[in-house]
Amino acid sequence: MINLIATDMDGTLLNAAHEISDENIRAIKYAQSHGITVVIATGRAFYEANAPINQTDLKVPYICLNGAEVRDESFNIMSTSNLNRELINRITDELNKENIFYQVYTNLGIYTENPLRDLEIYIDIAQRAGQEADVEKIKSGIQKRIDNGTLKVVDNYDKIEDTPGEIVMKILAFDSDLEKIDRVSEILAQSGSLAVSSSSRGNIEITHSDAQKGIALNTIAERLNIDMENVMAIGDNMNDVSMLERVGYSVAMDNAAPEVKAIAKYQTDSNEQSGVGKAIMTLLKENNKI
Repeated sequence: MINLIATDMDGTLLNAAHEISDENIRAIKYAQSHGITVVIATGRAFYEANAPINQTDLKVPYICLNGAEVRDESFNIMSTSNLNRELINRITDELNKENIFYQVYTNLGIYTENPLRDLEIYIDIAQRAGQEADVEKIKSGIQKRIDNGTLKVVDNYDKIEDTPGEIVMKILAFDSDLEKIDRVSEILAQSGSLAVSSSSRGNIEITHSDAQKGIALNTIAERLNIDMENVMAIGDNMNDVSMLERVGYSVAMDNAAPEVKAIAKYQTDSNEQSGVGKAIMTLLKENNKI
């Protein structure tokens, strides 16, 4: 019986317009009305993840930054995991050797040295997901984040941690040269203190090894006294693997990476066709008999 559901956002819960369809909203509410907790599990920072949820009347817990931060339905922080200076230096040394662009995610915002490179990242993610990138809309979104302070443009990243209480939680690297991406991923993955995944073929998401969606989801399940065999997880890319491997009901989107489809027990429709909503309704009715 399914008692807990976790869904990824980009390429999964959200469509190409970064919106949650009415069908997905209805399915989430249906699950919640039957006492099932539905969790957002995303590589996004909370202030990015909450934006599309805030356009609905949904109330959900959040696993953010691939598990580096967990918040409850009232946005209270339940746990955090950060990268210390030694790990940050190890990561950035390898990225700089290959001249790979990266952003730094902290508990206070996202830092970039080049907003134009940020634009490349978002266009690439959309295109690799088989979607047509709305360049002007992406540009507008980047500028809006700069204006409201969640995206901070700096000359370099050296002084980020000078702000009292600011901690680095994730580094997102991007390059169109996939051989470079693969080389750095392989090197960094050798560290037992780092979790290396991706939300698109051209990027690397690097967090502390404790910061993985699967670990965070397992912690939430334990707090709710739910066995992982009774948990459903839905995703489309490599940063979803850690939770798909741990749950009893693993679901891959139709637009998921081949590696994700190979791991999942079930497959649903694409993110453009409300695959999350379809999966929730189908599996709940089949397995919960409600």
